Amino acid sequence: MEIVVEFKNVTKKFKDFSVKNMDLQVKKGFVTGFIGANGAGKSTTIKMMMNLLKPDAGEVKLFGLEYAAHEKEIKERIGFVYDGNVFFEGMNLKDIKHIIAPAYKHWDDTLFYQYVEQFELPLNKAMKTFSKGMQMKASLAIALSHHAELIIMDEPTAGLDPIFRRELLVLLQELMVDDNRTIFFSTHITTDLDRIADYIAFIQRGELVFNQSIHDVAENYALVKGGMELLDRDTEKAFVHVHRAPTGFEALTDNIKAVKNIFGDSVVIEQASLEDIMYYFKGGIQHV
Repeated sequence: MEIVVEFKNVTKKFKDFSVKNMDLQVKKGFVTGFIGANGAGKSTTIKMMMNLLKPDAGEVKLFGLEYAAHEKEIKERIGFVYDGNVFFEGMNLKDIKHIIAPAYKHWDDTLFYQYVEQFELPLNKAMKTFSKGMQMKASLAIALSHHAELIIMDEPTAGLDPIFRRELLVLLQELMVDDNRTIFFSTHITTDLDRIADYIAFIQRGELVFNQSIHDVAENYALVKGGMELLDRDTEKAFVHVHRAPTGFEALTDNIKAVKNIFGDSVVIEQASLEDIMYYFKGGIQHV
């Protein structure tokens, strides 16, 4: 399977935060959801992916190429959709198109106007008059119009109303009919990914916890509920983190088989949502 983005042992240090020893692969032709709490390192990772930040150590490759020798070629093949206005506020979409189009060898005017019509975007109104959703559609139209193979989306649904969020997710599903297109979708709104993601990469405090297919996440992670008398130093090793309450415990496991072997029918096992997984990892440590 072809790898579109590859991080090998990537580290980026700041004064009070670091992305540490990240090994990340993004597979061609799929939607990878990139989840984590605010401040977990999602935006830092995306900036390194786009060469807006350079790692202190490790290797970043896109399409098998390094930015040092192939920056223009790589950027021809990626499109970025941000959660806000990245354009000149006083300019309209037609003028922005005239500025951006010459930068791309594969710019397709016909396709641009097709998406403008499909997204119902005004060509002659200043960008500052666009809603957040319209700004995002404008970013997406531009990314698609130069036939971007990798679309990087940083928190694209944050702040959008539920109807527009649903419309955007349906649109992304339609775009993925093209097997050559790959989407890397950063978000803390995990319910969005239940609809469209093929893979989930989860970052916590600058470290990649896992990068698995959404099917494997469902198979590996579960919520376990039972009485407090079942817990001791040994049984707790089956859990990522345990939440105790007067009525009993609730815990996250990444090894359902081990839980069944240890507890049998004395606990209740339920499927864990991505939100559950984020919540419990924030409260505890991962058992390897």
